[in-house]
Amino acid sequence: MSGPIPVMERMDAAPRGAADTIAMRTPRLGARVWVGAAFAAVIAVVAAAAAWPVYRSGTFALLVVVGTLAGGGIAAAAWWRRWSGWTAAGALALALLILGVPLAVPSRLGTPEDVVRGLGELASGLVLAWKDLVTVELPVGSYRNLLVPALVVFLVGTCTVLLLAWREDRAAYAAVPVALGMVTFGLFFGRTTVSSPLEIGPVFLYAPVETAVGVTALVACLLWLAWRTHDERVRALQRAAASSGVRISRRPSAADRRRTALGAGMVAVALVLAVAVVPFVARGAEREVLRSAVGPDIDLSAEVSPLSQYRALFADARADDVLFTVEPVVTDGVVGALPERVRLATLDAYDGEIFRSGGEGAVDAGRFVRVPSALDAGEGTEVAARIEIDAWDGIWMPTAGRLEAVAFDGDRSASLADRFYYNSSASAGVQTAGGGFESGDAFVVRGVEPPAPELAELDAPGSPGGVAAPDSLRTWMDEHAVGSAGSALAALVALLRERGYLSHGLDEGEQVPAWAAALPDYAFQPSASGHSLARVDTMFARLLERETDPRAVASGNYVAAIGDDEQFAVAVALMARELGFPSRVVLGARLSAADPGLATCDEGACHAQDLTAWAEVQSAAGDWVAVDVTPQHAQSPSLDTTEQRDPENVTEVRPDSVEEVVPPDPTQEDSAADRPADEDTGADLAWLWPMLRMGGIALLVLVLALGPFLIVIGTKAARRRSRRRTGTPAARIAGGWDEYVDAALDSGRAASRAATRSELAAAFATPAGAALARDADRAVFSHTEQPADAARRYWEAVDAERRALRREHGFWRGALATVSLRSLFRPMAPEPGGRTRFAERGRRRAEPVRPTP
Repeated sequence: MSGPIPVMERMDAAPRGAADTIAMRTPRLGARVWVGAAFAAVIAVVAAAAAWPVYRSGTFALLVVVGTLAGGGIAAAAWWRRWSGWTAAGALALALLILGVPLAVPSRLGTPEDVVRGLGELASGLVLAWKDLVTVELPVGSYRNLLVPALVVFLVGTCTVLLLAWREDRAAYAAVPVALGMVTFGLFFGRTTVSSPLEIGPVFLYAPVETAVGVTALVACLLWLAWRTHDERVRALQRAAASSGVRISRRPSAADRRRTALGAGMVAVALVLAVAVVPFVARGAEREVLRSAVGPDIDLSAEVSPLSQYRALFADARADDVLFTVEPVVTDGVVGALPERVRLATLDAYDGEIFRSGGEGAVDAGRFVRVPSALDAGEGTEVAARIEIDAWDGIWMPTAGRLEAVAFDGDRSASLADRFYYNSSASAGVQTAGGGFESGDAFVVRGVEPPAPELAELDAPGSPGGVAAPDSLRTWMDEHAVGSAGSALAALVALLRERGYLSHGLDEGEQVPAWAAALPDYAFQPSASGHSLARVDTMFARLLERETDPRAVASGNYVAAIGDDEQFAVAVALMARELGFPSRVVLGARLSAADPGLATCDEGACHAQDLTAWAEVQSAAGDWVAVDVTPQHAQSPSLDTTEQRDPENVTEVRPDSVEEVVPPDPTQEDSAADRPADEDTGADLAWLWPMLRMGGIALLVLVLALGPFLIVIGTKAARRRSRRRTGTPAARIAGGWDEYVDAALDSGRAASRAATRSELAAAFATPAGAALARDADRAVFSHTEQPADAARRYWEAVDAERRALRREHGFWRGALATVSLRSLFRPMAPEPGGRTRFAERGRRRAEPVRPTP
């Protein structure tokens, strides 16, 4: 699309002078600057809108404004002062160094030591922050150094777009891909979901934000390209008018109007299709961005499940240990509300043996990613707690509700913040700094506890499948299930807890266990650990057996399932899946509970024996509801159901047949003498592999960094070797001249293809250049055979000239000449046209004239 082109008409007056020509060009040059600046400003605004969901903070808005203005100022200075590309790049690097810490690493503003650390984070962010940006939950705010990529985009991108848009040659069109790159930064590093559809009457506009960003950027680029093309044509006509005396008419012709209308119509149709058709067709497709291709930073499926270590927490040596303490947070004199529960681990994958986090069959599809300054926790009751670690040394981090923000204290606060990962779908976090928590670590967590509906009122969304429950569990459910969905599950859970009995050990030992001493009137009953399908099957098989026992009917005591939260949480999770509820198991602690039979942390001090496990089921609305599963301990199972017969070992009777076995002669064995001497252990080579690995990595880095230069050097060496050793002595002398010309080109001298060897030698002005040209002409045009010794002496002179050319401007200029590509890109084909010459006396052949250089 382009505007009307002025029409030239013949003038009777004389051609315009130079002053008129300059006056005619100046306004157009000014228009190009202003239009280019407007184009860059629009692109910066669109790019900021595209990247806003990634950061969503006032710091990012300040960075966009300052970075864009700084980039525009550097571009204006470079254009006005006609700076070279290296000078402009140096100015950008200086601006990045000055603005980097205040804009991109604002957390390091403070003492000089903090500023120095901020400069280090700025340098690392230029390389690593791009990758880190796709592993942190959005929005990232001003977290660590993740604003560095945005500073590069808006500072360097704006300056580059302006410098390209203000150019007068065709390189100006490269401003369009740079501008689109600025816009796609926010789209590629953004969310995996698009914005909500926009309803305009009966019309639904899918992905309205992303569509608006793309359309605006596309229209801006098309309009600038159209204006640029129109401006170039007008300037060309003005130059023609100034030199030929043709007057320009600014009245558009009919062809101009048709061309403008056609271009506008094509753009309008393309935009309508882009806005209406493409989002509608892609509305059900998953949005693929860089974040989608990056897997979880940590994989917890291989970690030891904390549920398998649950029984060890109740050992006498550890039961009274304080794992962590929870205190309320005081803000402006107001004591904040504490959460009802503190979550440690969310386990959503069950393989029939162990419940663990992640892995095959997991209910939650979320990833553990690093957490920025704040998260969107949704609606609910605001809770906050300060948690201090004592004896808890695992990687699982105590959290409260749906995490909104976390602030670490203590000497390890920086490393703890850097190595904290969170899974928003599981509402669980892990800490990997130094292998986990240490005594003295402290942090403040703020979260939201969403309103929890009653279990009996839930609708089942449909079970995700997984490991099938034991037959005994399904049989017990069929016999006692009343109602459906949430009501049936609530009744089954209440009945299971009523007919279960709490036990944390298999053996009582010589004294009452520490965990049992806190339970009034408790009668110890042994129970095995583990939560495999076999363990759950045994528990329900005893329930079924007890319910059919007449003695149980007579006494009304149906208690038979013995275990603790480990087994009962898994059993409830399996029952929930049978009823169509996705389920998972959570390990944590309760700070308060309405049921007096449930363990709670006394005055915020959570001991090892206070930890508990509960099940969580997901409703059709997507809410996760906690289900307490701890069995009762008031009514003990009847002895007649717990006592078991001793196992009977059947003895096999064999016939009376005795075979005498004669023992071998006793021999005296000297263990010290007969024992083979210990073989000499080989040299310890454990250090070898790390050293080889580090050396290989260093070598790979060197190859990647120096590889292109080594290729250039090797190519030149192979070419020089071929010229020195291939062909007749006359051909080798001609090759030596070519090597001399290439060395002069690499050192910065210019060589005309139309010049003779003598003219090139005079232009190069080297000590032996004239002699080399004369000897090369004699060897090429002479009819006598050149001796081999003459070619060797000629190449010695060429090598001396090459060394002199490489050293004449110092070491660094010589190194640049060594890796220069000018000689490799020198045209090797003959110039257009050719003439014949005599190769030998009396024999004429036609061949193109070989270019002299």
